[in-house]
Amino acid sequence: MTVMQPKIHVFVKQIIQETPSVKRFVLVSKEGADLPAFSAGSHVTTFLNTAAGTLERHYSLVQAPAITDHYEIAVQLHAQSQGGSAYWHHQVSEGTELFISYPKNHFSLSFRAKHHVFYAAGIGITPFLSMMAELVAQGRSFELHYAAKSREMCAFYETLQKTYRDSCHLYLSADPDSSRMRPDGMRQQRIGTHVYFCGPETMVNQFQEAARSYGYPQQSIHFELFAPPAPMLREPFLVELWQSKRTISVGSDQSLLAALLAAGIKSPYSCRVGRCGTCAVEVLSGEVAHYDSVLSEKERAAQDVMMTCVSRAVHNKLVLSL
Repeated sequence: MTVMQPKIHVFVKQIIQETPSVKRFVLVSKEGADLPAFSAGSHVTTFLNTAAGTLERHYSLVQAPAITDHYEIAVQLHAQSQGGSAYWHHQVSEGTELFISYPKNHFSLSFRAKHHVFYAAGIGITPFLSMMAELVAQGRSFELHYAAKSREMCAFYETLQKTYRDSCHLYLSADPDSSRMRPDGMRQQRIGTHVYFCGPETMVNQFQEAARSYGYPQQSIHFELFAPPAPMLREPFLVELWQSKRTISVGSDQSLLAALLAAGIKSPYSCRVGRCGTCAVEVLSGEVAHYDSVLSEKERAAQDVMMTCVSRAVHNKLVLSL
């Protein structure tokens, strides 16, 4: 059996076309009540019933945390969509009903920071919208660096120019007069600055590595990925479940978590991208290829725990305590 998540019944009240490839969806409670409070950087999981089954996707909440009479999410249409963004863009209309999770936050603001610096690329702008609104309300300092292809493809351009003009730096790759977003701007930040990254995996990795090389402590570096990191090892493998007395196979294009859920094994999870630690399981035997961002180097070396949503077997078999 799988773990049931509490859900909220909502409907789509309004759809706003932010850019040719990004739509903003306003979600309202079906019961007419306020929605649960959330903290800056939170996301919800959406559950859409389709002919192919339930589509489960995660989207950042983009409005100010003080607003709870509705939620707003933004969805970018991806050319290689496996159903999620294509369904939102082509099948969802105003009035569509769906279920969502309660808000969860794996990318929260650090209130130890003396200054916050946000780096976003493309749809990676979304978690920073609620963060900036929260920081403005509290009178705290921040700056945003945001890379997009062009003015037309820059999601939330009007909002950024109207509300955050003095704190916002835009980098438009199709504009010959625009500079490129580079990590070396982090060198000049004052002590106590925290940096936050959201965008494609290559961009996030580049900026993380740069921040560490500039001397930022690990606790001052924050990031979020919208998709799990691409594993270097993709070979299928077997998993022996010690308590369940079962053996299941994990395909080359399948995560261990997906295989466990498909087999009906009770498997808690949340983020699905190796960021939260909810899906951690005890490893009794076998070598793990770790792709999460939860475990320390020492914990990885111990080889006694893994995140089922992203990590895999180095060889052909693992034994887990499940």
